[in-house]
Amino acid sequence: MKMFTRTSVQLLVLFSRETTRMCIFSRRWLHDGRLRVSNMFQPMATTQASGTGKGKELTCKSQRLMLQTGLIRQAHPGAYHLMTPALRAVEKLVRLVDQEMAAIGGQKVEMPTLTPGELWKATDRWNTMGTELFKLQDRHKADYCLGPTHEEAVTEILAAQTNLSYKQLPVKLYQITRKFRDERRPRFGLLRGREFLMKDLYTFDVSEESARETYEGVGHAYSRVFDRLGLKYVKVEADPGDIGGSLSHEYHLPADVGEDQLLVCSQCSFGANTEAMGADQTLCPSCSGPLSPTQGIEVGHTFYLGTKYSSVFNASFLNDKGKPLLCEMGCYGLGMTRILAAAVEVLSSADAIRWPRVIAPYQVCIVPPKKGSKEEAATQLAEDLYDTISVELPHLKGEVLLDDRSHMTIGKRLRDANILGYPYIIVVGKQALEEDEKYELICQTEQQTQTSHLGWEDLIEELSDNIVTV
Repeated sequence: MKMFTRTSVQLLVLFSRETTRMCIFSRRWLHDGRLRVSNMFQPMATTQASGTGKGKELTCKSQRLMLQTGLIRQAHPGAYHLMTPALRAVEKLVRLVDQEMAAIGGQKVEMPTLTPGELWKATDRWNTMGTELFKLQDRHKADYCLGPTHEEAVTEILAAQTNLSYKQLPVKLYQITRKFRDERRPRFGLLRGREFLMKDLYTFDVSEESARETYEGVGHAYSRVFDRLGLKYVKVEADPGDIGGSLSHEYHLPADVGEDQLLVCSQCSFGANTEAMGADQTLCPSCSGPLSPTQGIEVGHTFYLGTKYSSVFNASFLNDKGKPLLCEMGCYGLGMTRILAAAVEVLSSADAIRWPRVIAPYQVCIVPPKKGSKEEAATQLAEDLYDTISVELPHLKGEVLLDDRSHMTIGKRLRDANILGYPYIIVVGKQALEEDEKYELICQTEQQTQTSHLGWEDLIEELSDNIVTV
């Protein structure tokens, strides 16, 4: 791709621009193909009150920033509209998780959110889940619930396969769908809501040994997810709770706003939720090192279930002797919208969002000159640059924004770009009009902001070498 010269690319850009102008002349409502900030519906609040109404205080950084920047809007307590940039980030996260699930043999399915109550009654979770389970009846007085998880439903699917062979196992089925939980006190924006997006994986194995190998494999996949996101996480032993099973781990992002109390060893990899081992423990059970208390936001949870559900629904397979045996199960969750909010919580400053770069809604924002300024002639260079990036770096097509609000100064647009956290900002100003033309490249991360001035080809190379997409 770097073999393109500026001249050849500019010819392509010129052709594209002239074709677009002809289309617009004949049909003025056609979009020119460029993503322009002026066309985006993302209402930003320059100031934010301490709350959004009685009982709706903004209690954490991610909630406040995401509301201020128009990423989310509250629909009702515990439920939020995802506006376009937030949805783009979620969709990228979904693609990343899909890749890691495919790498371990996961098969994606989709199960109805509306689940028959009789399935939940069979495992007694209809009663043990308590008031957090959304329950309803249809016109025939049949009981249903809005599934917060799908152990019963997926086990029934496997149980219906009466001739399932051991050669077909392990089976790993997962979905990424909306879940519901009737939280008594929803809070912290997307961190604790009543409606949320979750990835839930269910595995079926021939033996406990095989199931534990699967459990370890999924754990490694979860680690890769958080590593690719660039998030510091801790894996801790956990209480299986209502889901059950004999082995359970949680994945947390350490944060002051976290609602879980953790004990983490600084000398080895051991960590535990205080619910699983007690808050008074001071020494690590693995290495006898000191345990440090910390708070965490739970973003993932894994369970080895054994035959807890397969025994209820008779989800079995035929072994090599033709004898039916119960499947050994595991279930594994990732809170997708919670990961998004938790990442904003731990990476952002008090007044500016920072993203895991791979799932940032847009990777590049180009800022042309203000209309009527001395460097206004560089506006066309900004549009040419936009088109050039799309041609030379096709993996960035749809990842570049043109902040064409030319009635605003560059400084005001840069303030918005800083708050919104675009990983790369390109300022096309007076230096672009000089003989030795230069473009100001601003790289924003959670640690620092770096500025450099690069020529056209070096700029394209910098973006090519450093931006990774999913």
